[in-house]
Amino acid sequence: MEVLSFVCAALLCTVLVHGKPTLRKERVINKDPELSRKAYEDNNSFQYDHDAFLGKEEAKTFDQLSPEESKDKLGKIVDRIDSNVDGYITTAELKSWIKRVQKRYVYENVAKVWTDYDLNKDNKISWEEYKQATYGYYLGMYAMSLFDIQYSIQVAIHKCDPNPEEFDESTDQFSFKKMLPRDERRFKTADLNGDLAADREEFTSFLHPEEFDHMRDTVVLETLEDIDKNGDGHVDEDEYITDMFAHEEGGPEPDWVKTEREQFSDFRDLNKDGKMDMEEIRHWIMPQDYDHAQAEARHLVYESDQDKDEMLTKEEILENWNMFVGSQATNYGEDLTKNHDEL
Repeated sequence: MEVLSFVCAALLCTVLVHGKPTLRKERVINKDPELSRKAYEDNNSFQYDHDAFLGKEEAKTFDQLSPEESKDKLGKIVDRIDSNVDGYITTAELKSWIKRVQKRYVYENVAKVWTDYDLNKDNKISWEEYKQATYGYYLGMYAMSLFDIQYSIQVAIHKCDPNPEEFDESTDQFSFKKMLPRDERRFKTADLNGDLAADREEFTSFLHPEEFDHMRDTVVLETLEDIDKNGDGHVDEDEYITDMFAHEEGGPEPDWVKTEREQFSDFRDLNKDGKMDMEEIRHWIMPQDYDHAQAEARHLVYESDQDKDEMLTKEEILENWNMFVGSQATNYGEDLTKNHDEL
């Protein structure tokens, strides 16, 4: 039972660390094209580009380079982006580069974890292998059921806080009983040939469903399940806000929350019935008329094109280096600190 106590304590620590979500959650896969421009105008910085396309932690790594090192390495990357070697970088070339960088990140991420799941080393990951690697420790521990583990966590939380408002039976963030069938459903959707064994492409779509068209319905459904707390198959305004912001009792709502309420009424609830259905959620998180790579490429060209010929020279890019090194076009820390000949 000492092992069990340790596991429950570890899980409890995770719960307590993440127990008070007070910041906005970002669920939109394709950002609004006006956001980058607005953030630039509001902040007079490139932080939006850094965070939106790289993540805050990866963006910080570039702070270790001097301006001289940054410009030198950026210049080498510009040569690789110029696919036709004509001395000019077009929007199309930038878009192609951004997509390649994004795709490489996804596949490198899968490669890092592949051996953790391919237990029999046959270069495929079966559902049983994934289930064993992910849930086997809990499933097999003293023949405890997933419900027993969840219940043990709730008991541990109750001992720490007799009145835990944030943790009750409706909390599914740490409910393994719900996570297992949800993962199985997603795995079977990714398993296009139906053999219950994922090759690298199928496993990539399982781990990164937002990148694959045939997984989009799964992303929408999981988003609905995450936010729909009353289980009516829809997302009402309060559920929409609660997903982004944990309201403190008696405390005022921040201005951005009030703005989000207006967004829900004006743009999320398209049929004005007071709630979002699956199609409205899809429209929200996957706006079909927006290509984020195209928008980022246009943004980079617009901000750096000094002679307004709708193309960039190496000189124009280096002149505005502080924006490009924070752009997904250079993959920030990775492309500027490593040689990626395969690109």
